[in-house]
Amino acid sequence: MTKPASVKDYIRTIVDFPHEGIMFRDVTTLFADPRGFRMAIDQMLHPYAGERIDKVVGLEARGFILGGAIAHQLSVGFVPIRKKGKLPGTTISQDYKLEYGEAIVEIHDDAISPGEKILVVDDLLATGGTCAAGIKLIERLGGDIVSCAFVVDLPDLGGRKVLEGLGMDVHALCSFEGE
Repeated sequence: MTKPASVKDYIRTIVDFPHEGIMFRDVTTLFADPRGFRMAIDQMLHPYAGERIDKVVGLEARGFILGGAIAHQLSVGFVPIRKKGKLPGTTISQDYKLEYGEAIVEIHDDAISPGEKILVVDDLLATGGTCAAGIKLIERLGGDIVSCAFVVDLPDLGGRKVLEGLGMDVHALCSFEGE
């Protein structure tokens, strides 16, 4: 087997998951490999060298893995944005549309102070709905979003355009066309 040379080489594709016609981009293989995981974290940090970042916000659930590692490397706090009902303290909520229905995400109402510089992190950018909802929560708390960082972008699903339409800077380590 050839040694993986890029982050994309560590990501496996699972056909027809979670249902027929979907090409699922599985980053757990990236996370399981110490070189691949280190490569991803280092590359996700690179665009922000020298920038002030006060907190990293991770989107449920794989964004927690990446966001925690990035926050550790930056020596800053980590804030989770979770599905409704998963956080124990007082929260604010934001609903958003899914392909088949709606969902709600929440953040603790005291997790971000006005003016804090925030880096939003998740594993994959598809339609942008979850991240857009997270952006709205962060902005309601007064956070100033520096950028949104992803391992994978699925450009054909339009998420980057959605986030850029909200005025966001967007970085992704790799993309998979046609999904």
